[in-house]
Amino acid sequence: MSNKKENRAFNEMYIAAKKRLEGREPLEIAQNSGAEFDEKTSTIKIKSLDRIVEISYPTYDISENRDDWQVLTLLHYLDLADKTPVSYKLIHFGELKDGLIRGARFDKTAEFELERFLKNKQPQEVIEVFKSLDGKIIDSKADLSAVFYIYPYYPVTLNIWFEDEEFPATGKIFLDKTADHYLTIEDAVGVGEIMLKAINDRYIKLYGNRV
Repeated sequence: MSNKKENRAFNEMYIAAKKRLEGREPLEIAQNSGAEFDEKTSTIKIKSLDRIVEISYPTYDISENRDDWQVLTLLHYLDLADKTPVSYKLIHFGELKDGLIRGARFDKTAEFELERFLKNKQPQEVIEVFKSLDGKIIDSKADLSAVFYIYPYYPVTLNIWFEDEEFPATGKIFLDKTADHYLTIEDAVGVGEIMLKAINDRYIKLYGNRV
């Protein structure tokens, strides 16, 4: 897809996403999504990984320079969020509603990208990258597991197995079983891509572009 077509596609979806939020009560949006609404500044504030994103109300403009598709995903999250509690039960992307094809394909893509990211990385470096993104290290059967909150009710779990004498390093990404309450399959895949990019970019920031 050319940049012109991409921009047109994004702009159409961006306008539609804002339209769906038009007239919605900001306090209700904040409660349903785990965000906060600052009445003094008329701003919705929502935590995403290690940062706070501010969204102006009622325009739903985001002043901070962020990736276009991440902006779109956030607006969709605010629109769909229904305050369903996190279940802490992990599922593959392929298990999402309508995820049989698109989600299953991303599960394979994520494994490939994580294997490439983990190659020649030291475990402590990966741990520091995860922690710098506000990832919470948890116990699991994997060598390393961390939970990241892309949005307050949208955790993403990464399970990592480091390289040994027999096998290369591998990884998997999981969502919570409640994910369908907050984003569509297309947005979920977008979140997965955001997560992969975030850990790669943060590694480069902390350690440089080493292979």
